[in-house]
Amino acid sequence: MKFIVSSSALLKHLQQISGVISANTVLPILEDFLFEIEDKKLTVVATDLETVMGVHMDVESKTNGRICIPARILIDSLKNISDQPLTFNIDKNFSVEITSDNGKYKVMGENPDNFPKEPLADEANSFTMPSSALVTAINKCLFAVSNDDLRPAMTGVFFELSAKGITCVATDAHRLVRFSRLDVSCPESDTLLFQKNH
Repeated sequence: MKFIVSSSALLKHLQQISGVISANTVLPILEDFLFEIEDKKLTVVATDLETVMGVHMDVESKTNGRICIPARILIDSLKNISDQPLTFNIDKNFSVEITSDNGKYKVMGENPDNFPKEPLADEANSFTMPSSALVTAINKCLFAVSNDDLRPAMTGVFFELSAKGITCVATDAHRLVRFSRLDVSCPESDTLLFQKNH
């Protein structure tokens, strides 16, 4: 498997999903990114078994394939490389060779078959909203979220989705906040709770 990608674009995309990766994982493979190329589209996935995040980007590639690459090593290496095209060569033994204008870097990858499968949602309800709108909605409510683990229903932001818009609510039993957006809609009514990590 071989592909060419911009170092700065790859670093930017990896940093967006690297927050999911925990340093103290039960499975060593969870410290890796799953790289998957299909029809010149690169998909990179990170997970901690609870949360799955992925990014997509276009790359130059003549072949399809999959590989797991250690996240911390890859991000640290990309931070030290100026903006330039990088060539990734992956052999049958999952050895990854990264070629840049400055030289070659080698890292040992892992078998992608060992990476946890992404869970499929049953009867999923989906909607689209700008990430800035989601961040604003959460930030407007976050101050009222409870830190009391004995009240798990209050340790997150409650979202109510409908065709009319979304409403976000948070409380710690002393403060209550409600935030609504009418510019985002969901085809079917639904509710969900975003839990706050302490």
